Amino acid sequence: MARGVYDLSFVYLTKTPEFLKPIASDLLWDVQTDEKVLYITFDDGPHPEVTPLVLEILKKFNAKATFFCVGGNVERNPNVFSMVKRGGHAIGNHTYDHESGWDTSQYAYIKTYLRCQQLTGTQIFRPPYGKIKREQVKALKDHTQIIMWDVLSGDFDQKRDPEKCASSVIKHASPGSIIVFHDSEKARENVLGSLPKVLEHFANEGYRFLSLD
Repeated sequence: MARGVYDLSFVYLTKTPEFLKPIASDLLWDVQTDEKVLYITFDDGPHPEVTPLVLEILKKFNAKATFFCVGGNVERNPNVFSMVKRGGHAIGNHTYDHESGWDTSQYAYIKTYLRCQQLTGTQIFRPPYGKIKREQVKALKDHTQIIMWDVLSGDFDQKRDPEKCASSVIKHASPGSIIVFHDSEKARENVLGSLPKVLEHFANEGYRFLSLD
């Protein structure tokens, strides 16, 4: 891992390596609990078509989730954003234009965070791509909880199919896992195909699905 940054994308793994969590302990990777609960999260929306379909799936399983929203998409799709909130789901900040912390100056990164914050009014933040510099963490952590993840569905990967996405999550998720899906055009087929399989499997195992409030 490069000096001065926190990055989960240096390798593409479904399960976050356990050694990484203590190194970046000021970020939230999972929720410590013995209860059968999972925290399903969605990045990059709201999307005018994918997000409403995701909401329908969640409702079917009485699942609450957390949507890390891109500010520009909130402005373009205000009605869908309202749908997410009316569904009782949590909202997170995902920057205004999905900027990578590695490629963005300190000033510009705080600016894009604040621009999205004006639209979302939330207390949680997820850095796009999982890429964020330590100086950016230091600037933000007293104002927001920075959320990473324990399990990555890989639904954005065009080489994967819904069955592979679902099986990977089912294999690696455990009580308290924070799981990442995407309500985006790129992930459309995989998220809509794999999400019901994941929810059905864990619901049958007695799990509940909660938001990161």
